[in-house]
Amino acid sequence: MERRWWKEAVVYQIYPRSFMDSNGDGIGDLQGIMMKLDYLQTLGVDVIWLSPIYQSPNDDNGYDISDYRSVMSEFGTMADFERLLKALHERGMKLVMDLVVNHTSDEHEWFVESRSSKDNPRREYYIWRQGRNGQPPTNWESVFKGSVWEYDANTDEYYLHLFSKKQPDLNWENEAVRKEIYEMMKWWLDKGVDGFRMDVINLISKDPAFPDGYVYPGKQYGDGSPYIMNRPWSHEFLQEMNREVLAHYDIMTVGEAPGVNPDQAKLYTGQKRNELQMVFQFEHVDLGGGPEGKWSNGPWKLTDLKHILTKWQKGLEEDGWNSLYWNNHDQPRAVSRFGDDGMYREVSAKMLATCLHMMQGTPYIYQGEELGMTNVAFHQLDEYRDIETINAYHELVYSRGWSHDQMMAAIHARGRDNARTPMQWNHSKHAGFTSGTPWIAVNPNYLQVNAEESINNPASIFYYYRTLIGLRKKYSIIVYGRYDLLFPEDERIFAYTRTLGEQKLLVLCNFTANAADFFLPKEFIHKSAKLLISNYNQRNEDEINEAPLRPYECRVYYL
Repeated sequence: MERRWWKEAVVYQIYPRSFMDSNGDGIGDLQGIMMKLDYLQTLGVDVIWLSPIYQSPNDDNGYDISDYRSVMSEFGTMADFERLLKALHERGMKLVMDLVVNHTSDEHEWFVESRSSKDNPRREYYIWRQGRNGQPPTNWESVFKGSVWEYDANTDEYYLHLFSKKQPDLNWENEAVRKEIYEMMKWWLDKGVDGFRMDVINLISKDPAFPDGYVYPGKQYGDGSPYIMNRPWSHEFLQEMNREVLAHYDIMTVGEAPGVNPDQAKLYTGQKRNELQMVFQFEHVDLGGGPEGKWSNGPWKLTDLKHILTKWQKGLEEDGWNSLYWNNHDQPRAVSRFGDDGMYREVSAKMLATCLHMMQGTPYIYQGEELGMTNVAFHQLDEYRDIETINAYHELVYSRGWSHDQMMAAIHARGRDNARTPMQWNHSKHAGFTSGTPWIAVNPNYLQVNAEESINNPASIFYYYRTLIGLRKKYSIIVYGRYDLLFPEDERIFAYTRTLGEQKLLVLCNFTANAADFFLPKEFIHKSAKLLISNYNQRNEDEINEAPLRPYECRVYYL
């Protein structure tokens, strides 16, 4: 297997708006990130991924970009960014930017010109269609609810927006659009950035026939996903992007790819495909979905989780590469979603980290994950800021008959703002995030869960993550070893091995609050099998092989 720095790296995602506020305006900023570089270096991460910092009206918190070459004034200046990049490089860390090129803001100059008239040179930068009998061109539903089409009276046509109506989709069929995007990418890479995380990059090509989608029972709109996801021309565009831009720099690339399966992922990430290095898939975080997607918030089974993650481990082990994550800015907090954020918060957070970081792929840590930050349960809708959450509440409660309590329970469990409450730095007001009023309220548990508390406790989740990162740098088997699942039908224990030549790892993770019996494979009942890491203080060595796993216990053995 080809050895590359981005396979061996550990990435830390920063959501700048919620990380650290340096000037008291209640919004995190670039100088705030600068203030916390010692913290990140102590943790031991290699790469910082910044969610969008570009100029934006913030309809979707920066994922609606109005100027790709300017920094959002709330976050600081381009000079601030350049100082941050320099400081990271001086510390041996790299910086990856969020690249949002499926769509722009409707306030971007391209769209302002595009909607001004049908004969404007930039009209075809976006996707415009005539209506059908007074209705939108297709019946597709937006990711943020409602139609994907917005009528524009000025030119009597509709424009496509897969997300908010303030996020019109770019027309990637237009060569001029692609050239503009590639020039912008080179502009940032020439500044010294070390790669891109590409937002919904598998949606950039749409079926030019624009057929209606299937309308599922009880739904108002059709499902357009077969006509917008993983279309063949997406690969043509990415190969062109690679030829024109990516291949000329030693950088990291990861594409967000909703709806992708392992066979499709190999097309995006195969070594000879010349597209991307890895993708983010969503199958494991979509567990428990139902008729209303994540808002249905149903139960999930460990056997299903094991099946999904194993399918991806085996599917990409020969060609391609996995990204490893439990949570990000769009997902609920990992310990609340897959662990126990009450009595077993600390041990289950450590177990989840172990289960993920010992797999094959590049691990991604989302800010606060290393502290065991949890979901938040605000009581009123007006305490939330996320457009997806607000739109879903309006549709499901006012149009579909859901109760307030039913919808709020779903938001508490699965809403995106769970990940966006401010980083919890210390015991002071607003968790030390700001001296002003935060843009979204701090989780009230910051008095118990914060970075200062963690750094002062050698047994904290923070230091456990640091140990995991250190093991990854020491043992190449953690990066490059082959993965094999054990006990596939066990609903309590997630167990697997990693193999590299004569070396072997055994990873055991109890996903329950009860003790779970297990039997070590014979080859590990051996005096030379070393316990690399565990989230419990261990018993006598003689007892380890026989004793059941305690609640949320994990162990990693090396042979």
